[in-house]
Amino acid sequence: MDEIGARMVPSGLCYGALVREGEVTFLRPLILLVLSALTLAMAAGASMAWADEPAVTACSLPEGWTEIARRQPRYVVFGELHGTQQSPAFIGNLACALASRKQRVLVAIEQNARDNAVLQDAWRLPTARFGQALRLVGWNGRKDGIASEAMFGMVVHLHALKTTGLPIDIVAFNSDSAQEKHFPHLAGQGAHEAAQAENIHGATIRGRYDQVLVLVGNIHARRARHGEGAGSFDFMAARLAALGRVVTLNTRYAAGTAWNCLAKPGVTFTPGHPPPSDAIECGNHSVTSNSDLKRAPFIGLGAFPGEEPDTRYDGFFWLGPISGSPPLLPGE
Repeated sequence: MDEIGARMVPSGLCYGALVREGEVTFLRPLILLVLSALTLAMAAGASMAWADEPAVTACSLPEGWTEIARRQPRYVVFGELHGTQQSPAFIGNLACALASRKQRVLVAIEQNARDNAVLQDAWRLPTARFGQALRLVGWNGRKDGIASEAMFGMVVHLHALKTTGLPIDIVAFNSDSAQEKHFPHLAGQGAHEAAQAENIHGATIRGRYDQVLVLVGNIHARRARHGEGAGSFDFMAARLAALGRVVTLNTRYAAGTAWNCLAKPGVTFTPGHPPPSDAIECGNHSVTSNSDLKRAPFIGLGAFPGEEPDTRYDGFFWLGPISGSPPLLPGE
């Protein structure tokens, strides 16, 4: 698997990141350099800017979902590579298909939980007013792949489905430093992972949902405990598994592009300090892959074809060729 580079997460949280095929790794206290985004495409590989009032389109369950449903999970965690159009498209289609079958769906997105109250207020607005209200909920100036055109398009589309009567809710679950102080006993980024799980679980028990779909950077989707001894911690999916049955899936894809901001070659940084702006190169970068199944997007449990089982996840979701998406409102 080819290393792409290091990335940065805003909001004052510093992590290290290695991006490999199907994998993004965040580990404190290294510097993370991600400025990525997702655009929801209506055709494979095609970029599309979403209107604030999208047409409601047909949707279908992806191949492999039946096997997931047989496990009767409380939570299905989709560990994505930030910066593609295809991940939000996949989750949006799945949520639509489930809700169309009268299943009550909660979609959990990696926006900051401190913005969730404003997001819920916007969620109750009519379609004509929702898009503009949504733009005020943590999108301006964010370049980390979470506040992208693709993510915005997915949320707007799900809201449009909700206004037609489909049972779809949404929650922003990412933690901040204030919430993480509630877990002083946890090592490393354990407090961050615990707070994410707490927010998702809290939203789940406040509703009566048949399916909870969590879209998150794939490091947080791991079942395996990180590290050994006093410095070890559980990732978000492992914390959720203590609260309800979890199926966790890692993203896999064919070669393409992902929008991100990478450290320029030869640049080094001091751990715990933001890198200088002139050391970062942002854009739609090439992403390599050693696999191309030449299949439509689907879900698989167990090992990825041709590979040994990855015990960190229960399976994978295949996206095909990926393409990048810029930030919705990049700001300065």
